[in-house]
Amino acid sequence: MNQANSNSTSSSSYSGTFTSTQSIRKSEFASGRSSVGNAKSEYLDQVLSRIDGCAKLVKEELDSYQAADPGENASPRTDYLLSVVIPVFNEINTIGRILSRVAALPLNLELVIIDDFSTDGTREVLQKLIGMPNVNVILQDENQGKGAALRTGFMHVKGDLVVVQDADLEYDPRDIPRLIQPLLRKEADVVYGSRFIGDEQQDESWVHRTGNAILTGASNLFSGLKLTDMETCYKAFNREVIQAIRIEQDRFGIEPEITAKLARRGYRFTEVPISYDSRGYDEGKKIGVKDLINAIYCIGRYGVSD
Repeated sequence: MNQANSNSTSSSSYSGTFTSTQSIRKSEFASGRSSVGNAKSEYLDQVLSRIDGCAKLVKEELDSYQAADPGENASPRTDYLLSVVIPVFNEINTIGRILSRVAALPLNLELVIIDDFSTDGTREVLQKLIGMPNVNVILQDENQGKGAALRTGFMHVKGDLVVVQDADLEYDPRDIPRLIQPLLRKEADVVYGSRFIGDEQQDESWVHRTGNAILTGASNLFSGLKLTDMETCYKAFNREVIQAIRIEQDRFGIEPEITAKLARRGYRFTEVPISYDSRGYDEGKKIGVKDLINAIYCIGRYGVSD
């Protein structure tokens, strides 16, 4: 892994681990009644208490996140810590809600939040979480891009498993318990959440769908994989897998870069279906034409060598 430039990031954190290792049956996930669930309730209360107005904002919706379904054949394992890496840039309208949704999940969690020099008040919200157990808030000293934020976040994770969560509301954290199941069952080393598995159309924009199809198809040609959604945000890994590669791309080129590098090393990939609520550029979407061109470059560049 790249080492972060000490002049470009600062880290304020308190790290710990949840101690429960009791088996959790699927019914206990559904009811939210378990030793992990009790610990999570206290953890969630701390998150809510530190974000002004957040408790009222999300109170009615959190029950479904606390009882998020891990799906069929769920692993009974609870002897793991899941690090959720959340890159953030100017998401003041969504940051409170997304953090609360993630914190409500019935999982042993570490939140690693990287603020990419936000200027809209997001940074001030995140500063209120500094000092919480199992929360690591990293404040970049300059805007560097999503790839740079994830590179920094991956360096700081302590969990056995790692998953990426965007700070907007396009991706639903209730999919995370299902996303990590192939890792827990040791069926895969890398799991991508696909927006294009199943009959339901998740992205209404034909431009986005066409662009993703082109990039995913090109990526598959170089990698030999059979992915349906290379550009998805929802990527989950065993920690040692994602920390085994050196990430170079600072912006959205990180998606084809890590796909190519992990595929070339022979790691096992699989996909699971996820939900998706696309937002437009007027709502803060940041990827552009230059990123599309760079993605094509990255597919060829990293498909051949590091």
